Amino acid sequence: MSAEPTSSAPRSDERGAPEERLLNLVVALMATEQGLTKDAILGSVSGYREQSEAGASKDALEKMFERDKENLRGLGVPIETIGDRLDPDDLREARYRVPTAEYALPADITFTPAEIAVLNLAGGVWSQGSLSADARSGLRKIRSLGIDVDEPIIGYSPRISLREASFGPLQRAIEQSRIVTFPYLKPGEAAARVRTVRPLALVEYEARWHVYGSDVDAEADRTFLLSRIVGDVKITRRGFDPALRTGAGERALAGLEAVAARHSALLEVHPGTEAALRLNRRATPAEQGIRVPYVDVHIFADELASYGPEVRVVEPPELRDQVVRRLSAAAAVHGETR
Repeated sequence: MSAEPTSSAPRSDERGAPEERLLNLVVALMATEQGLTKDAILGSVSGYREQSEAGASKDALEKMFERDKENLRGLGVPIETIGDRLDPDDLREARYRVPTAEYALPADITFTPAEIAVLNLAGGVWSQGSLSADARSGLRKIRSLGIDVDEPIIGYSPRISLREASFGPLQRAIEQSRIVTFPYLKPGEAAARVRTVRPLALVEYEARWHVYGSDVDAEADRTFLLSRIVGDVKITRRGFDPALRTGAGERALAGLEAVAARHSALLEVHPGTEAALRLNRRATPAEQGIRVPYVDVHIFADELASYGPEVRVVEPPELRDQVVRRLSAAAAVHGETR
């Protein structure tokens, strides 16, 4: 029997990666106060424009746009729909925008010198020059339609990327409703196992990316951490019903939140440290330190160990043991190289 053709490498064609399309969409929607119609977006924003020129139908492009809106809203981007003033329910000529006021900081927020230093470092990753050529081309097309574009435009295309290599292929498989296979290594297992999955949504939780989908072999829904995918994601020719994607992101996040609600750690953290800055954002005060929910004991142990002496695990014992094991291994390696 011949092997099934697969595709694992990101395509280098001019239609662009899905994440770049999302980025260009955000730039375009933030660039104008009056908003953009769906036709203007599909004909001007890089990613949609190339798909249209390659022969994609308007129906397919509109469905892609609806999915992109859902993905961006799931990531916290406030996309506003402006309907007809006389008939707000008539969305045939609706305009879409990202109101920049939603990102304005309240006047009473101040920053310490240390926080300002961190913000300056982050600002170095972004700049006017980071706005991609495709995004600039799209903005020029929008201007040519007679639509005002606010200036200056901040470049939203980062110079560095912290996403796992599996993100792009999984996003394409979701858009195409194609089954994927990938090697997945769970803690405690000696070797990775190949999983066959109907990928339904990519979600970010606790600053980590997960893919949510239906495990074909287990015949059950599963959530996989992208950092544990240890090889190429192969997109097969086997499809699945696109309707399965509806509400998948919400189901995935609800599942992760339910797991986190069942697991929490009691921590003592030194104030004013990086550990305090990061952990306090998702913690609740406790009589002895703070209590932080977590999804995966191994991943959380990796994070806590990275803070070194800034944090001490009071409970649970399993998490404390995992952190001690990592710190001991780091000390042993350090001692060997001295």
